[in-house]
Amino acid sequence: MKKIFVSIFTLAVIGTFAFKNADTGSISGKVTPADAASQVWAFQGSDTLRSPVTDGIFTIKGAKAGSYTVIIGAKSPFKDVTVTNVKVEDDRTTDLGEIKLAE
Repeated sequence: MKKIFVSIFTLAVIGTFAFKNADTGSISGKVTPADAASQVWAFQGSDTLRSPVTDGIFTIKGAKAGSYTVIIGAKSPFKDVTVTNVKVEDDRTTDLGEIKLAE
């Protein structure tokens, strides 16, 4: 019984580290009006990340360190917004603050 417990414990510990994400950062922000956007994209070279906008809030996870261009996809009659030179660092969240969409 003790041997089984040790085996299960060992597998759990190994599994935890095997599936740990590489060090990445995230990009977050708030869109106003809250229902004016549906998606946000972040581009860096050939990498593209995406996140839904829920109640005006978004968080793009899994961003490698570097500089991104972020596009907020607006719903009609609002216009898309592009934010350039968004700096991301590993293990940190870059907060874009409040982004007001214009009609």
